Amino acid sequence: MAFDIAALGRWVALFRDRVSDEQERLTALDSAIGDADHGANMARGTAAAVAKLESATPTTVGEFGKAVGMALVSTVGGASGPLYGTFFLRFGASGGDGAELDGPALAAALRAGLEGVVSRGKAEPGDKTMIDAMTPAVDAFEAGASDLVSAARSAARAARAGSDATEPLVARKGRASYLGERSAGHLDPGSVSTALLFEALAAAAEEVSA
Repeated sequence: MAFDIAALGRWVALFRDRVSDEQERLTALDSAIGDADHGANMARGTAAAVAKLESATPTTVGEFGKAVGMALVSTVGGASGPLYGTFFLRFGASGGDGAELDGPALAAALRAGLEGVVSRGKAEPGDKTMIDAMTPAVDAFEAGASDLVSAARSAARAARAGSDATEPLVARKGRASYLGERSAGHLDPGSVSTALLFEALAAAAEEVSA
C-alpha cells in the first residue's frame, strides 16, 4: 500500500475540511494567547493549497510539496505560513521525483517536514508550539511505518495527545511567550491545527485502504 499523488491531495483536502470545521475554535484558542487569527489564516491557506492542486495537478511528490508549501507560505499570515509551508516543501523534497510514497518513504517525508519546521522555528518539545504535536506524531508514524494505516492512526493519536499536553505549559516561543506564566492553562492553537493535519492523514490512509 502507498500514497499516490491523488491520496496526498486528498490528505490536504481533508485537512482543509477539518480546519474549516474548527476555524472558530482555532480562532478562540488564538485569541487567548495570540493574535486571534490562526483559524482564519489556516482556513484561507488550506483552501488555497487545495485550489492550487486542483488547478495544476502535480505528477511527483516533489511537485506536490512545492505546490502546497508555496500556497501556504503566500496565503497564511503570521508564523504559521512559513512553518507549515516549510513542512510541505521539505516533505516534497524528501519524496522527490517519485509518484507515490509507501509507509517508510512517507515516514521519511514526515520526518523531513518536521526537521524543516524545527530548523525554521527553533522550537523544541515543551516550548508550547506545534512541535509538541508534530514530534510525537512523526515518532509514532515511524515506529509503525510498515503498516501505513496503523501508523497514520497512531500518529493522529500521538498528535492529539501532544496538543492536549500543551495546555499547562508556559510558552517559550512565539507570541504566546510574551504572556509568560499567563500562557499556561491554554492549548497552543498551532498544536491543535497540527493534530488536525495528522487526523486528516489517518482519514486519507483509511480511504486509500478501503
